[in-house]
Amino acid sequence: MSSIPLPPDLLDWLLSGEPWVAYRTRLDLLGRAESDPGVQAARQAMLAHPQVQALVSELAAWPGPPVNSHKSAGQLLHKLSFLADLGLRADDPGMPPVIEAILAHQSAQGPFQMLGNISPSYGGSGQDVLGWALCDAPTVAYSLVCFGLGAHPAVQRAAAHLASLARSNGWPCAVSPELGKWRGPGKKEDPCPYANLIMLKLLARLPGHSDSPAARAGAETVLSLWEHSLEQHPYIFYMGTDFRKLKAPLVWYDLLHLADVLTRFDWLRRDPRLLEMLALIRSKADSLGRFTPASVYQPWYAWDFGQKKTPSRWLTFLCWRALSRFA
Repeated sequence: MSSIPLPPDLLDWLLSGEPWVAYRTRLDLLGRAESDPGVQAARQAMLAHPQVQALVSELAAWPGPPVNSHKSAGQLLHKLSFLADLGLRADDPGMPPVIEAILAHQSAQGPFQMLGNISPSYGGSGQDVLGWALCDAPTVAYSLVCFGLGAHPAVQRAAAHLASLARSNGWPCAVSPELGKWRGPGKKEDPCPYANLIMLKLLARLPGHSDSPAARAGAETVLSLWEHSLEQHPYIFYMGTDFRKLKAPLVWYDLLHLADVLTRFDWLRRDPRLLEMLALIRSKADSLGRFTPASVYQPWYAWDFGQKKTPSRWLTFLCWRALSRFA
């Protein structure tokens, strides 16, 4: 439940919008229980909404085409994580076949596989192969945890292996044997900022990992990158102007995504670097406390956060949820 004073009429505005905004607002800002009639009504409306049903239908093709760019927001991977963020569950209509397809592609190491195609010039085979990388496997595992499968042995195994790849400076760029010698454009000893972000996102949802040395190392890595953003940008991940633009959904390396993840760790409550991030986000609200996207992902143009002209209820909810955690 939010303990931060919200601007007048903001909650009414959020609750009058799309059902997924109303659902998450009732849960995360108002602190209502899943059994609350208003929460249940919003959830049923969300599940029945054509835009949500369309995403579920798309995921029936899992794993879909080969991942050609993890930054591409239209990948099935990111649509999966968005549904997880909304609060869908493994037994919701249309979801069981999706879950079955994901679980059917577990690697020998533990992480779940995506379809990829790495050119021979980058150390791959040039063929479509099932494999995993630290820039996708954590998101798949995170989604399964959100869907209610955090205690599933396969998910536990995947998370344990991914967590074990942490070093003293967080997670590196790492891929499964099927993807050959490919790795991102950086030094082997450097941490991958995006891998650290999505690994922290996963571990924050797992009680046995949320206060682990690996989680603390990953958090220190991304916070240090923020502190030294003018000098350090491993694997060409910058924290400049584009990084600081508010956008949704939370699928790539940006300010709000990082703040949303880091505010899930209560032991960061007094970290001045995170508080600085939150202050920057707060400064971007208009006089009514609403937030307008400063950047958009074209595959999401049909959603309220897919435009830059008017405030977005979903983006506004995400901002206030992050702000309220450390109020």
